[in-house]
Amino acid sequence: MTELCFYFQVHQPLRIGKFTFFDIGSGKSYFDTERNKTYLARVAEKCYLPANKLLLDLISETDGAFKVNFSITGVLLEQLEAHFPNVIETFDELLNTKCCELFGETYYHSLAFLISEREFIEQIKLHKKALKSTFGIKPKIFRNTEAVYSNKIADVVSKLGFKAAVTEGTEKILGWRSPNYLYKAKDAPLVLLLRNYRLSDDIAFRFSERSWSEHPLTADKYAYWLANTPGECINIFLDYETFGEHQWPETGIFEFMRHLPKEVMKHKHLRFSLASELIKKIKPRDELDVPELISWADIDRDLSAWLENRMQKHAFEEVKKIEKSVKKSKDEKLLHEWRLLQTSDHFYYMCTKWFADGDVHKYFNPYETPYDAYINYMNVLNDLKNRLSKA
Repeated sequence: MTELCFYFQVHQPLRIGKFTFFDIGSGKSYFDTERNKTYLARVAEKCYLPANKLLLDLISETDGAFKVNFSITGVLLEQLEAHFPNVIETFDELLNTKCCELFGETYYHSLAFLISEREFIEQIKLHKKALKSTFGIKPKIFRNTEAVYSNKIADVVSKLGFKAAVTEGTEKILGWRSPNYLYKAKDAPLVLLLRNYRLSDDIAFRFSERSWSEHPLTADKYAYWLANTPGECINIFLDYETFGEHQWPETGIFEFMRHLPKEVMKHKHLRFSLASELIKKIKPRDELDVPELISWADIDRDLSAWLENRMQKHAFEEVKKIEKSVKKSKDEKLLHEWRLLQTSDHFYYMCTKWFADGDVHKYFNPYETPYDAYINYMNVLNDLKNRLSKA
């Protein structure tokens, strides 16, 4: 049998509103509540609600043979609870089928591991608490922000009780080996599920690309590709917003997904699995040594999407250096806002490199240029520092 593991990342940041130098010290809110609510309403209507209904239908129609995994950030859960609790209800319905599983991650969808190990652990625990409170579940699988991973991260998350982690199946760590097997983390009791980025990106990025030689991508064609891909497991990991937002309904993305399970099930050696089932069925093939940080972001599969240019590095170092002062203040609101400023999207908006998947990084970007993003962010951070000094 070849196990198919479909996983979707579900995240929307709290975007910063326009904040000028003259707003510093004014008490103005950092986040554009109405704009964020408008963005979220659009994503809920175009993606979350119709896609969740579709997945529920597919689970029912296949008598539970179709299975799917998600990670939902704490930042998004907060927004959904405040404005669209009906979306949370549909995720709860999916979980109740027992054909859906949630992964753990950093609550703020941040690069907390680069802030400090303590901050990384605290954000993971906050996310665990949120999943327990909202859905009554305790995650067994870990997925760091944008699948950022290294040996050190494996060591930390395994000690927090996670059994497996997901990351990118890049040649940087695999060499000649295939992503279509399970691997063991180096010096840690953690199983690694590696994303098959070619098959994942066929849906996420190439689906509506008319210049692509395989366009149009149909469910039977994709199922045939899966059936003829060697290995023990094929991990298809992508943003959930692929459905209806990155790929609009007019592209046929929902119809593709509607027909995919039955086309897959025509191939008797293919079977859908939850990640927790996968690690029970299959033994790791080899040990992977990942001394340097990798991610699933753009063609470089590293941290350059967030920390390449001087603006990004300076902004990140400035938010990092005040960790001890923020926590010493015992001010819960200040701590929460400092952590919201860690959300990786803020650093994406400052990116000046060329992206192969650039449209995703421009997705609902509130800034005209990366320089505007940097200036706005630093104004907010300077205001937070002023509040910190008074606290």
